[in-house]
Amino acid sequence: MSDQTMTLAEVSTLAGKIRGEVGKAVVGQTATIDALLTALLAQGHVLLEGPPGTAKTFMAQCFAASLGLDFGRIQFTPDLMPGDILGSNLFNFQTSQFTLTRGPIFTELLLADEINRTPPKTQAALLEAMQERRVTLDGTAHPLPANFLVVATQNPIESQGVYPLPEAQLDRFLFKLLVSYPSAAEEARIVANFGSHAGPPRPEQLGVEKVANAATIAAAAQAVKTVTLAETVIDYIVRLIRATRDSADLASGASPRAAVLLANAARARAALEARDYVVPDDVKALAAPVLRHRLLLSPAAEIEGKQVEALVAELVESTEAPR
Repeated sequence: MSDQTMTLAEVSTLAGKIRGEVGKAVVGQTATIDALLTALLAQGHVLLEGPPGTAKTFMAQCFAASLGLDFGRIQFTPDLMPGDILGSNLFNFQTSQFTLTRGPIFTELLLADEINRTPPKTQAALLEAMQERRVTLDGTAHPLPANFLVVATQNPIESQGVYPLPEAQLDRFLFKLLVSYPSAAEEARIVANFGSHAGPPRPEQLGVEKVANAATIAAAAQAVKTVTLAETVIDYIVRLIRATRDSADLASGASPRAAVLLANAARARAALEARDYVVPDDVKALAAPVLRHRLLLSPAAEIEGKQVEALVAELVESTEAPR
């Protein structure tokens, strides 16, 4: 497999290797891992939401270990400041010049752990980096790696001591993935695998090996661009997105950015299956993770106890797909 070019069959094979490595340490969560792979190929960021102790952070660590990317982690806390993320220019008295001290955001895969435990001012420090893959400090723009990827984790909004992410911040994430508790059988495997381990598990201790690097990931992302997106599928995506704006149950629908990201993710999903064309089922499968964090219920819908997930499913069902 060349580091410069890659066929869709090779992309699918690489994805299988990554799944296998992550699966050495993470029990279950196959849908979440597939979504992480889709986001990686679509070059989009991911928000993982779930109760504490469901391996969100550990899954991100294993994912990074299998990719061989530079990995950075920021533990978000109420007293975290933007400079703690981005870095700052410090005056060097020996040279009488300002020197850039880079923050942890200067990496390839950034784990933003418990992102909703810090105030919105600090959360906003990620906006430019996530959208434009650069950081501006004192008027100077500093580029981030082309494959810069944020995997953020958050506890459910009902938890204590959390700050809701602003809409502009949420819109920068390609996916919001819900990480649930494992099944009884999976939980038994987790206890059997880790019950005798002292201290937190580490990917390298569990045999997770690097099966990719920045060059192969860039080549895989480039291969995704060869996937065909037919006019009929484009029309389907646009009609689905516009239907969110026409729903009486939604106070705020999805933006054109959501349509573009849904199309990119659908192409990545097709590539994972070594398919050079997008089918409506790709769009249907990705509608919920792409839309669930972009839609706001109307006051009447909230009173009635409706759920965004159910409304997305209804919109997918009611929007006619091409044959």
